[in-house]
Amino acid sequence: MSKQMSHLDDIPSTPGKFKMEKSPFVHNRLRWHSSLAKLTFWSFIFLGLILIFFFRSPSSNPLPQDPSRRSLRTYNWGGPAWEKRVRSSARVRSHNGISVLVTGAAGFVGTHVSAALKRRGDGVLGLDNFNDYYDPSLKRARQALLERSGVFIVEGDINDSALLRKLFEVVAFTHVMHLAAQAGVRYAMENPGSYVHSNIAGLVSLLEVCKSANPQPAIVWASSSSVYGLNTKVPFSEKDRTDQPASLYAATKKAGEEIAHTYNHIYGLSLTGLRFFTVYGPWGRPDMAYFFFTRDILKGKSIPIFEAANHGTVARDFTYIDDIVKGCLPALDTAEKSTGSGGKKKGPAQLRVYNLGNTSPVPVSDLVSILERLLKVNAKRDIMKLPRNGDVQFTHANISLAQRELGYKPSTDLQTGLKKFVRWYLSYYNGGKKAAG
Repeated sequence: MSKQMSHLDDIPSTPGKFKMEKSPFVHNRLRWHSSLAKLTFWSFIFLGLILIFFFRSPSSNPLPQDPSRRSLRTYNWGGPAWEKRVRSSARVRSHNGISVLVTGAAGFVGTHVSAALKRRGDGVLGLDNFNDYYDPSLKRARQALLERSGVFIVEGDINDSALLRKLFEVVAFTHVMHLAAQAGVRYAMENPGSYVHSNIAGLVSLLEVCKSANPQPAIVWASSSSVYGLNTKVPFSEKDRTDQPASLYAATKKAGEEIAHTYNHIYGLSLTGLRFFTVYGPWGRPDMAYFFFTRDILKGKSIPIFEAANHGTVARDFTYIDDIVKGCLPALDTAEKSTGSGGKKKGPAQLRVYNLGNTSPVPVSDLVSILERLLKVNAKRDIMKLPRNGDVQFTHANISLAQRELGYKPSTDLQTGLKKFVRWYLSYYNGGKKAAG
């Protein structure tokens, strides 16, 4: 130690100027600095041990235990048995069939599209996070329905890039049907972050994995009629302006269309956006008006009937689920191959957007009248002004482009569609003695 100190003393603080003189003060100061350094070193070691213990302790895990609100890290996936189920579900069983990853497969549209693809012999693998935006038990029932037909739904989040990459490693999907999204116009005022997380970040996460896949899949995804926002020109055409969103939900869907354009332009991904118009039918979403109107009419509760300014009529272009499926499958079938490889574009790629509606807007008050006849119960109507919560007064689809290019032809009127829905509703909730919320 004395030799080391002597060596340190010989080093001038500014070389070439002067030599530091030895003194008791200098020795004491060096000893003090040495002690401080040791104290600092051991403090860091001790702090590090505390942090290691804290993060390894299971009791300190702040993640919620509710399975419907799991974080990305808590999903269990992988392993030989899991991969075998994935391959089996995605195996094509018909000549010239396609292999499709369906995101949001336990959702309303996702369930019907997955079942239709499986029926015709395509390979189908589902992906869903089973969140609790609405009753997860309904999603689990849809899952059971699909599993009986041979469709496996992987439980996971579209923002989990490691999971998505793994799925593409196990299966070389030819197509992706991207239906996973945070739905609902009004809920955006309560939880805006969920819309950004699912509809923007989730879409980007999916496209990032798709762009790097080899081969790149063709992608069909769900946009929304809400992108037309405050547009007053009817019927809504794909060429109309869509830069006046009336809700955050609409804004995220519009953002999705712009993001799709970007990935098509830079990476050669084949992308087709479908603007759905008020989809309804069996296994539907409980947050939709026709669904909770049915529930509340049967319970004897009053239902809100909105009207626009000056007693204006609020109307929707209600589209039956089977008709939506008749648009989704041709969109997949006519999707051209992506042109990129290894994340690099090699030529122009297909970019499309279509309206999928019924072309027959129906006033919401007429919807209620049909439900009254089908349920044989008079509704308690509560007429109120249309709130400024993102709802628009009317929607009306021009479907000529989808008719011409997809052969899309909706055939179910609201009376017929609601009859099928009510039959399912009474069977599912009353027949199964389930609570309807």
